[in-house]
Amino acid sequence: MKIGFVVNDVSTETSYYTTTRLALAATRAGHEVWLTGTGDFAYEPDGTLSVLARGGADKNYRSLDRYLEDVQRPVSEQQVAVNDFDVVMLRNDPADDAVDRPWAPTASVAFGQLIANTGVLVVNDPHTLANALSKAYFQHFPEAVRPRTLISRDEAMISGFIDEMGGRAVLKPLQGSGGSGVFLVDRKESPNLTQIIEAIGRDGYVVAQEYLPEAANGDVRILLMNGRPLTVNGQTAAFRRRNQSNDVRSNMSAGGDAEAVTLTEEMLHLVEVVRPKLVADGMFLVGLDIVGDKLMEINVFSPGGLGSCQRLYGEDFAPAVIADLERKMDVRAHYGDTLENARLATM
Repeated sequence: MKIGFVVNDVSTETSYYTTTRLALAATRAGHEVWLTGTGDFAYEPDGTLSVLARGGADKNYRSLDRYLEDVQRPVSEQQVAVNDFDVVMLRNDPADDAVDRPWAPTASVAFGQLIANTGVLVVNDPHTLANALSKAYFQHFPEAVRPRTLISRDEAMISGFIDEMGGRAVLKPLQGSGGSGVFLVDRKESPNLTQIIEAIGRDGYVVAQEYLPEAANGDVRILLMNGRPLTVNGQTAAFRRRNQSNDVRSNMSAGGDAEAVTLTEEMLHLVEVVRPKLVADGMFLVGLDIVGDKLMEINVFSPGGLGSCQRLYGEDFAPAVIADLERKMDVRAHYGDTLENARLATM
């Protein structure tokens, strides 16, 4: 395969990122691999699409550091026609560009849609990702697996919701991810409520969410592939993220520590409840964040954690992801363009 990975900026990638692990696994499997940034697309006058991309020079890299070092060398840069790709993985994190490059997440999705229209398999499906740029996408999943939620900019409504929740709730922006701008508020902090709402509301709507006491034990990240837990040799790519401080966030980017976890029946049931929509939406690789028996977040853009899973369970999960993309290309060889992008993405 010729496979491209779209990231925020190739120069700022690090070796422990899941994207780097996936790219190296594809390289080791003998595929032609290129990394490109969200600002590196070009729609040319003749209607063709190209990207300024970078790739490694070897197929036998032994370390992530050496591989990424070669990819990030300026001399590895080439203009590549996107219709030459077999697969493009959109792996940029919108939260990383929210402040300095707010145009980038939308550009990535828009160009992803154009690429998919040329017959290249784009995962996750860019037409659905356009809806998922907002946390409102989360509200399309069954109510039974979601904590009670209010989305509003009205301070009185938000205050009333907090009262209904017993005086405690989590507030966060409708746009964004990675734990940025997340607050746990209660009536002990009521004098600060106005300021918190104003701070979050500067960039749009405020999400007020039921606080779950189980959050004190962190959350559980489960990586799904084709709507099912990603499993290799009996080990599932999942872990508990626990923050040792009083910070309500347990995201790895916010200081959370990864611990091995055994999935409960409640967690597996939750996966089954959300699987049909994820599959229908073409969400190939997804991260579910679960607290108790409720789904807190769905990361459909750049779900990470493969490095933590490998450290915890001694299994490299990245080759299984690449192998499944190979399988999808075999399916396409038989059916051509008769399968829509979203359907092939999770087949």
